Amino acid sequence: MTKHPEDIQKVAKLIKDIDTAMLTTISENGLVSRPMKTQELEFDGDLWFLTKKDTSKFHEILHNKQVNVAYADKSYVSVRGNAELIDSPEKIKEFWNKAYEEILDCSYDDPSLVLIKVHAETAEYWDSGNKFKMMTYMLRRAVGQDVKASDMNEEVNLK
Repeated sequence: MTKHPEDIQKVAKLIKDIDTAMLTTISENGLVSRPMKTQELEFDGDLWFLTKKDTSKFHEILHNKQVNVAYADKSYVSVRGNAELIDSPEKIKEFWNKAYEEILDCSYDDPSLVLIKVHAETAEYWDSGNKFKMMTYMLRRAVGQDVKASDMNEEVNLK
């Protein structure tokens, strides 16, 4: 499986410094999204999140590894991939910061902690910095030209 470094770099740039992402999993009742703290490390094709084993998202990922991670701030990025649950006290300690003590109400050595590693497959993004593309799209739409929402976004293969 070949990774696409230029696409990974683009996504890394777009999600850099966005503190919160929405992680979507599949439950018995359908899709469920919840905010997750983004890890402060460079995106390399994988996304990391920290959770507890007694959460619904943990059990949902056990049953269906397909997830989506959405970022919305300076840019809009939707990453689709498969999640893996990683039980690694060493890695948890590496990612740990004081904010988690309050968010998760525990310390880094709590045995109920687990990492969610999302192996990104594709990403779709709307770069709010591309004003020309946005203005062109809106102008074409305003004059009645046939435009699709997909004319505003880009999709890249990350695996």
